[in-house]
Amino acid sequence: MDARLASSVLVNALIRLAESDGGFGSVLAKGDPTAGAVAVLLVERGENPRLFERLLGPDGTYGWQESIQPNVGKPGELTALIERRRRFDPDLWLIELDIASTERFAAEMNSIG
Repeated sequence: MDARLASSVLVNALIRLAESDGGFGSVLAKGDPTAGAVAVLLVERGENPRLFERLLGPDGTYGWQESIQPNVGKPGELTALIERRRRFDPDLWLIELDIASTERFAAEMNSIG
């Protein structure tokens, strides 16, 4: 099993990666600095939000997986999904990254996390 990055280090690395690509990152909710789960809300120039979570795979390595996509037609569904996750896991980190290409950035996230 690979060593796991502390959650606060991973969050800072993701925000810096987004900023180095000309994007913007912010922490929406802080979790446990060492072992808190991390969820990333990716938006592409303020639109098309996608929620990714870092999960432990069956092979013992961590990877990013997109959460169930909210129904875009229902306002507030993404917010409700995030609130449920935070109620279930108060140690969850939630960050928002506004970047130019969510597809490319989502693929890059696996290289650090």
